[in-house]
Amino acid sequence: MTDSPAFGELSKRIKTNQPHTARIWNYWLGGKDNYEVDRQAGDQIRRLHPGIGDYALADRQFLGRAVRHLAGEQGIRQFLDVGTGLPTADNTHQVAQQVAPESRVVYVDNDPIVLAHAAALLHSSPEGRTDYLDEDLRNVDSILEQAARTLDLSRPVALMLLGVVIFVEDDQEAYALVRRFMDQLPQGSFLVLSHTVTRPDMPDVDAAVAFWNEHGTPRLTQRTPSSVTRFFDGLELLKPGVVSCNRWHPDDADAESAEVAMFGGVGRKS
Repeated sequence: MTDSPAFGELSKRIKTNQPHTARIWNYWLGGKDNYEVDRQAGDQIRRLHPGIGDYALADRQFLGRAVRHLAGEQGIRQFLDVGTGLPTADNTHQVAQQVAPESRVVYVDNDPIVLAHAAALLHSSPEGRTDYLDEDLRNVDSILEQAARTLDLSRPVALMLLGVVIFVEDDQEAYALVRRFMDQLPQGSFLVLSHTVTRPDMPDVDAAVAFWNEHGTPRLTQRTPSSVTRFFDGLELLKPGVVSCNRWHPDDADAESAEVAMFGGVGRKS
């Protein structure tokens, strides 16, 4: 792919002189798809908020636990992962197809860095299928129209929105986008959502986000835990509700760990 004309055009969209959230997240998770500018910004943010790597990891582990629960306990076989981020270990299709090899997954992102590595997301099991869409979260109708090439939208779908609505600054727009997705998905579908939070007892997180918004791209928006819970209005919120990502169906090792500033939940459309 790197020798193709398409990649040449794609590379023009990649800014290597400015830190980027997907690459910094990749750096915190131990990945190699980042540049020196990302590592410098990541280290500066970690100095402001030493626990930042923990909540990057907690968010990734939340994805795994949620997908395993939905595929194993809820019988979900279709996943629409919007705001995919850079491929790492245990991507959505890998987790789902470990439980149910016939699972189908559509990834969606408009980040040229992610698109350049999208091939890593397309190695499906023989029984299942994966696809990748170069689309913006805001283009709900287009995303669903294209996803229908891979997913049967008359059957339940798990909509994965992990750490992506933080890039929608306006509250009403953010809530409306999530509602538009869920309104068009059938009964029995699920919303899996995680979001950076602001809380009085986590002032270092606010400082880290302020630094990021001054130096990096795209800008992040924090919301309170109660504001994150609003994304699940009209859905049946699975226990334990919207909580620190490492407290959602925790493994034994996470059960007593400190809360992180990334909260998440899972809701069912009934």
